Amino acid sequence: MSDALHYEWVRLRTLRSTYWLIGLGVLVTAGVAFIIAFATRDDPVTATDAASVLTGGAEFATFIPVFMAIIGIFATGHEYRHGTIQPTLTAIPQRSRLILAKIIVTSLVAVVVVAISLAVNLVIGLIFWGEMPPFDEPLNEVIPGYFVLVVLYTILGLALAQLFRGVPSALVVLLVTPLLVEGLIGGLSMVPALDWLQPALKFLPFSAGARLLATGPYDAGGGPEFDYLDRWASGGVFAVFVAIILAVAWTLFKKRDA
Repeated sequence: MSDALHYEWVRLRTLRSTYWLIGLGVLVTAGVAFIIAFATRDDPVTATDAASVLTGGAEFATFIPVFMAIIGIFATGHEYRHGTIQPTLTAIPQRSRLILAKIIVTSLVAVVVVAISLAVNLVIGLIFWGEMPPFDEPLNEVIPGYFVLVVLYTILGLALAQLFRGVPSALVVLLVTPLLVEGLIGGLSMVPALDWLQPALKFLPFSAGARLLATGPYDAGGGPEFDYLDRWASGGVFAVFVAIILAVAWTLFKKRDA
């Protein structure tokens, strides 16, 4: 197992795309944090505003999760794209050990990236606040939810690329499903004849996952009226979705030719 972990760590840290994606994710998130902190500089520091600053936009700007998911996609997709999967399996023929090493290494990197991003955004906030924010509700739940969401996105990207054995299809699913497919289902549920779709909206995986960063109760705002599950139950919906994709990808990886 140590050989597989060492291989994955060397592979990950010698790719320039790893540094570009992490750098862009932290930078863009810091930019959003700067805008929010600057706009609220004259207001009392609340846990809700602090959650938006620390996560770089929370529910409406999930940059770090998406960038880390792309790193996860590259962790498996690059080996099929560049034809290096065969020499990799020659060196490490235990396929379960190889994919487990990828999950462990990319997940640990995701945790470190979230910690760095939170630290950078906290410094930005302190520049404008002049004091530490109150770490009570919802901030005390948003921060651990942020770690969980980014790790799940990273594993999902890795699993999708393993499932499709390539990069493009995984990217399409990752980007199109939350923006178009789940948005379309939500829009259709507002048609009176299709309002029976509304009870199912809480189980849409990406929308449910985003509730891990929720800073307040769901506000319909003219959209479909339904009750979301609570923060951790919604995160559980997304986790089950990721687990199913990973299980299928893992099983096929063991059965299919390289």
